[in-house]
Amino acid sequence: MGEALNMKLVASAGEPALRNAIAVASGKGGVGKTWLSVTLCQALALQGCRSLLFDGDLGLANVDIQLGLAPQRDLGGALAGEYSLADAVLSQSNFGFDVVAGRSGSGSLASLPADRLAALSAGLRELAPGYDRVVIDLGAGIERIVRHLAAQCRICLVVTTDEPTAMTDAYAFIKLSVRHEPKVDLRVVVNMATSAAEGERTYATLRKACESFLKMSPPLAGILRRDAKVKEAIRHQVPLLVRYPNTEAAADVEALARQLSKAA
Repeated sequence: MGEALNMKLVASAGEPALRNAIAVASGKGGVGKTWLSVTLCQALALQGCRSLLFDGDLGLANVDIQLGLAPQRDLGGALAGEYSLADAVLSQSNFGFDVVAGRSGSGSLASLPADRLAALSAGLRELAPGYDRVVIDLGAGIERIVRHLAAQCRICLVVTTDEPTAMTDAYAFIKLSVRHEPKVDLRVVVNMATSAAEGERTYATLRKACESFLKMSPPLAGILRRDAKVKEAIRHQVPLLVRYPNTEAAADVEALARQLSKAA
C-alpha cells in the first residue's frame, strides 16, 4: 500500500495548485485551527466570496460540531464510495457558506487506500471551480497526506500560539513541507496572542528558526488576539461573526480574510 500511495502522490504532484484554495494547518492540536477555518470561511463569505469549508480531518473532525450540524452525508461516506464528494456538500444559507463535513472517529487519511486518496484529490478539483474560495481544515500533525493536501492549495496557513510545543510543531510542519514541496506558499498565523506585540514576538521566534535552519522565511499572515468570546461562540455552536461580530478576534479574522481575498 505504501508504494502505491507514493505513486499516487507523485502522479498528483505535477498538478497545479488550486488557486482559490486555502489550507489551514498546524503541527499540533489545540491551537484553534478549526475555529479559524470556520471563522475565516464566513469572513470570506461576508466579503462577497462564494465559499466552501472542507473538513479534511477524519479522525478528529469537528467542523460540524462547531457549527451545530448533524449532516446526513459527509466526507467519510464520500471516501467510502457511498456517494460523490459533490453530494456531501451542505448548503448553509444561515452562515453564508457551504460545508463538507468530516466524520469524527472514522480513522485518518493516512490509513485510506491510495485509490480513495486519489478520488479525494479529484473530487476537490471538481468542486473548487464552483467557488471563489475553498478553505480546507487539515488534520493536525505532519503526516504525509496532510502535507500533500496542503501542497495542492494556493496558500497554506500554519497556525501556532506562543506555547513552545505549538511553535516546535509548527516549525516541524514547515520543515517537512518545504523539504517535500519546495514551492508551497506557507504563511504563519499566530493565534490567541495576548497583544499584537506579543504575536509579533512569537512570529519572530518561529521565523528566526526557519531562517537559521531552513534558509527561508515564511511571511506573517496575521495575528489573532485572545478573546473570551471565542470560547463562548464555540460553546454555543455558532460562528463568532454571527454571535459576536464586534469583538477583537472577529476584527482580526476579517482583516486576514481581506488580505487573503487579494492574494489567493
